[in-house]
Amino acid sequence: MASVRARRPPSPPPSIAHPPPRFPPKAGHLDADARRAAPRSLARPRVPAAAEWRVLAVLLLVGAGVRLFRISSPDSVVFDEVHFGKFAARYIKTRYFVDVHPPLAKLLITLAAWIFGFNGHFEFDDIAKPFVDTPYVAMRMVPALMGLWTIPLGYLTLRMLDCRATTAMLAAVLLTFENALVTQSRHILLDAPLIFFTALSTFFYVCFATENARRPFSEAWWTWLVLTGGALGAVVSCKWVGLFTIALVGLATLRQLWILLGDTRVSPRLWIKHFLARALCLILVPLLVYMFIFHIHFAILQNSGEGDGFMSPEFQHTLGGHRMDDTYADVAVGSRVTIRHVNTQGGYLHSHPHNYPAGSKQQQITLYPHLDENNDWRIINASSPGDPYTSWEGHPPAYIPDGARIKLRHISTAKSLHSHDFRPPVSDVDFQNEVSAYGMADFEGDMNDDWIVEIDGSAARRLRTLRTAFRLKHALTGCYLFSHKVKLPAWGFDQQEVTCNKNAVRANSLWMVETNWHPHLPANAPKVNYRTPSLLSKFLELNSVMWTTNAGLTERHTYDSRPASWPILRRGINFWVKDHRQVYLTGNPLVWWMSTAAVSAYVAVRALLILRAKRGFRDFENTKVVKYDTLCGFLFLGWALHYLPFFLMTRQLFLHHYLPALYFAVLLLCAVFDFLTASLRPVARLAAALVLALLVVWNFAIFSPLAYGLPWTKAQCRAAQWRSTWDFSWYAALSSPSQYLMNLNFTPPPQCRLFRRLRELRSQRARNAPRIRRPRHHRRRRRARARRRRRCARADGRRRRRDAGRAREGGARPRYFCGGARGEDGRCGEQCGWGGCGGWRWRWGGGWIEGGQRCCGWRARQRRRWWRARQPRREW
Repeated sequence: MASVRARRPPSPPPSIAHPPPRFPPKAGHLDADARRAAPRSLARPRVPAAAEWRVLAVLLLVGAGVRLFRISSPDSVVFDEVHFGKFAARYIKTRYFVDVHPPLAKLLITLAAWIFGFNGHFEFDDIAKPFVDTPYVAMRMVPALMGLWTIPLGYLTLRMLDCRATTAMLAAVLLTFENALVTQSRHILLDAPLIFFTALSTFFYVCFATENARRPFSEAWWTWLVLTGGALGAVVSCKWVGLFTIALVGLATLRQLWILLGDTRVSPRLWIKHFLARALCLILVPLLVYMFIFHIHFAILQNSGEGDGFMSPEFQHTLGGHRMDDTYADVAVGSRVTIRHVNTQGGYLHSHPHNYPAGSKQQQITLYPHLDENNDWRIINASSPGDPYTSWEGHPPAYIPDGARIKLRHISTAKSLHSHDFRPPVSDVDFQNEVSAYGMADFEGDMNDDWIVEIDGSAARRLRTLRTAFRLKHALTGCYLFSHKVKLPAWGFDQQEVTCNKNAVRANSLWMVETNWHPHLPANAPKVNYRTPSLLSKFLELNSVMWTTNAGLTERHTYDSRPASWPILRRGINFWVKDHRQVYLTGNPLVWWMSTAAVSAYVAVRALLILRAKRGFRDFENTKVVKYDTLCGFLFLGWALHYLPFFLMTRQLFLHHYLPALYFAVLLLCAVFDFLTASLRPVARLAAALVLALLVVWNFAIFSPLAYGLPWTKAQCRAAQWRSTWDFSWYAALSSPSQYLMNLNFTPPPQCRLFRRLRELRSQRARNAPRIRRPRHHRRRRRARARRRRRCARADGRRRRRDAGRAREGGARPRYFCGGARGEDGRCGEQCGWGGCGGWRWRWGGGWIEGGQRCCGWRARQRRRWWRARQPRREW
């Protein structure tokens, strides 16, 4: 008979009391159903313990010592301090400039310089230029402090992502002793503020996500959301790389909204409320912060400066020094005008008393960006009977209609705008003709001086100042007056070229009358001026100019690199070399390579999990796997968004562009460490973290002379070149520590042990020179050369013995000369490095006998020269 499962007895009725549980629950305990039904506000927040704050304070002090150690050295300009220090001086002097980066980080550096009394007179012209009357230490403190506060942000971010305290402390140590981050944060550069605001935005968003899981729309929820938006506005206001941080937060927010959309407990109305709150705080708030920073930028830079030429005429005339008075609106025959090119911002149609070196060799026509009397032209009616240059004076003003045939007379040189069938000296192509100034005071000119006015736009009937654009068509050849972004050589004073183009692009052949004066126009005639642009139009124009200028930075640099070489730390950047010391941007190799390995490991494991899920495995039902997949996925997305877009860029790129991605890679490395040590005891986990930290500190100590510009010997420098592509300058180092003391201009006191020891090293430097450990491939080449020399010596010995035997058989005494010219007595007459040996040697009776002086070894030297000439040169 088959066994039948017995039915469970029915539950007792409610009237019967249940027996007390064997293990009564604690106060406040909720079972699974009760926890699911309970409000999310009962979840416990992740707050670091008091002991952690003390440990974090210690790490902060250590980080301060690492980043602020000898921050006053070097006391001269380092790398891009040439640019960003100069921009601070422009802010102090309120002179307008254009940079490819937004202004927040530069404004913070300028604020420190202004507080400490910088007057803006020091020009950051060249690298290694010594500072004079410049509070450069205060200016360097801004990025240094921001780099310092990145350390606790990394710690708190991992703690809020539910990592263990040991893991967070390991991340703080890695960020503290990362050589590239230390080097960047010790100088007047923008990358340290960028990384700080990137870390701040990530931390605020993680706090918001944690609060979103507890109490949506609470006061803390709104606070973290608004702070996230403000930090995103700050990071994009430092560099446009901050757009990648906005993309990271945006994708994470879209994932949140997608999960909420699938939650049936969230009504559509509540979902829309979630969406609008995020759109308001994560889109509108960053945009307002970004625009407010530019408002401060415009409020400070109110005077004309070196950046005027990048902006439109309307923008330029809002700056002090560029404002002009109202000018006559109607252009007539005989008007004295300045003509501006519309498209290239190259400036005004210009001529000066200098001729072309080739072609017609007539007077030059160029575009000049500044106000000058050589920009003034007079409009003449080419169809007027008689002398066209004087006939207008006795008649009322005749306005210039569309299709009018005119001449343009250069007032200061009395020459006319002219074109003929000569090729331009720079743009030497068939479809372009040279434009020159031709004629003299009493010469009417010829037909090559005539131009036809074509007003742009069908609505305009006549030429008006600042309101109509027009083209000038040459009457004989049909080409158009044209200019483009091509500069003339030094003989043209680097001004912009003007030609007559038969295939002219319409935008580059448009011109505009900017100023207009006529003696016969009444004082109450209509006048015009530039329209004052709004803040929004100035903001949009400047950002457009920044984008165009940034995309145009395509020239190669000695130390530029491509993104594929960044994660493996293939090459660094030389920042500064002076007095046998060097500042060279390179990373901590252990941190870089371990973080790259962690990124690769996450990609491999994630691909494996996807394949296993396809085969039916339920790995993603494991809470541990889900937790670390979400955590590592967020950090990996931050790394990818801050790294992969650089592959699409064609502009100059450097190693420091990888630093924001490195921050996320370091956090991902620590998350992988947290996963791998999850099953270990706390003591074992702490020991593993301590070993990694000690290795990182050891690597930092090896390369710290490059971060601080400290002296080191050639042997130490060569020993630190772990890769042949690391091109920091070992030739900048001296051979021994005593040589650095020899460069000092003081005598050390005799009672000091340290200086006494240095004097001993100086006296023994010749015989105590350090043994240079050459790279392995160099040692292999030396051994190969030694083997070849030994083979050559054996072959010479065999040849000598053979010749000696033949000589004995013939009865003659063989002589072996060194190869010089022989004299009458058979001696060598060569004047060589030995001072002329004049000797011979021969083998007789089993031994070598030398005659005369020492043999010069001419044949051996020739073999060595032949061999060295065929060896590849080693470039350092």
